[in-house]
Amino acid sequence: MAFYLASAYPTRTDAAIVAACRQRGIRAYPVTPAEAARRALPGDLVLVRVDVSPTLDGVDSGIWKLRRLADGVRVLNRLGPLLTAHDKLGTAVALAQQGLPHPRTAQVDEGDPTTEIPPPLVVKPRFGSWGKDVFLCPTQQDYVRCLRRVRRKRWFRRHGALVQELVPPRGRDMRLVVARGELVGAIKRIAAPGEWRTNICLGGQRRRVDPPPDARAIAERAASAIGCDLVGVDLLPLPDGGWTVLELNAAVEMTRDYSLDGSDVYKRMADALTGVSRTSAERTTTWVPGRLTAELGVN
Repeated sequence: MAFYLASAYPTRTDAAIVAACRQRGIRAYPVTPAEAARRALPGDLVLVRVDVSPTLDGVDSGIWKLRRLADGVRVLNRLGPLLTAHDKLGTAVALAQQGLPHPRTAQVDEGDPTTEIPPPLVVKPRFGSWGKDVFLCPTQQDYVRCLRRVRRKRWFRRHGALVQELVPPRGRDMRLVVARGELVGAIKRIAAPGEWRTNICLGGQRRRVDPPPDARAIAERAASAIGCDLVGVDLLPLPDGGWTVLELNAAVEMTRDYSLDGSDVYKRMADALTGVSRTSAERTTTWVPGRLTAELGVN
C-alpha cells in the first residue's frame, strides 16, 4: 500500500503527516490532486486535504482532479464530507441533524438580506478560513453597513453571506483534531489583546490542553456527523460550562503543541489514518467513480 496526501498547496502539517507515515514503514508521498489521480493504484490510500480557495468563494479547484482516481483506491476525507466541512452552511445543517450544539445560522444575499437572527451577530463567508472577512455586527445598523461593505466581494456575489448569532466571546476556545473517530490532538487558543477572535493568524496564541471528556465527546460526534476522516473541530465555551461547535476544518493545520499526554500528534494521527494501530479498516471508503460523481453533483 502507498499513502498519498493530496493537497493543492503543501503545508508543514502535510509534510509532518507524510514523515510520520514513513517512520511507520509506509510508502508515503505528498502530491497534488492531479498527481494523486495519476499515481494512486487500487489498494492505495489517498488522504484529501484540499482547502478553501484564497478568494473564499469555494473549495480549491484542484479538488475536481480527484474525479480521475482509479477504481479501488481508498479515500480518506472523501469529497462529500470534505465539502460539507468547508461549507459552513452545510456544516450547520449536518450538526443540526445530529442534535449537536451550534450557533444559530442563516444565509443571506443582496436580494434577500433580512435575517431573523437578532444582533449582535457575525457575518462571514460561507467558505471562509483564516479569520478573513469575518465581521462582528453589534447593531442592526452595523449589519446593514457590513452587507454594503462586502457586496462587491467575489465570495458574496457567488454565495451571499453566512449570518450567525454571536456566542459571547470569552477570549479563548479549543480546537480538537479527530482522525477516523479518534481524538489525536488538541490545543487551546487565546485571543490577542483587543481581538474577539482566537485565530492564530490574527495574533492568537496556542496553549497545550487536556480536553475534558464532554469536549472530546462533542468533537468526535461532530466529526462523525459530517463523515470526515481527519478534521479539526473548533469548540467555544458557553456561560453554563458547556461547549458549542463553531466550525470544522478539513484541512486543519497543526503544530507539535497539539500533542496529547506527551504523545507525538503526527505519529498518533498516522496510526489512526493508516490503520497501523487498528484491527480493521472498515472506516476507509473505497473509491467508486459513480459514488464520487454523485457526491460532487456532476455528470
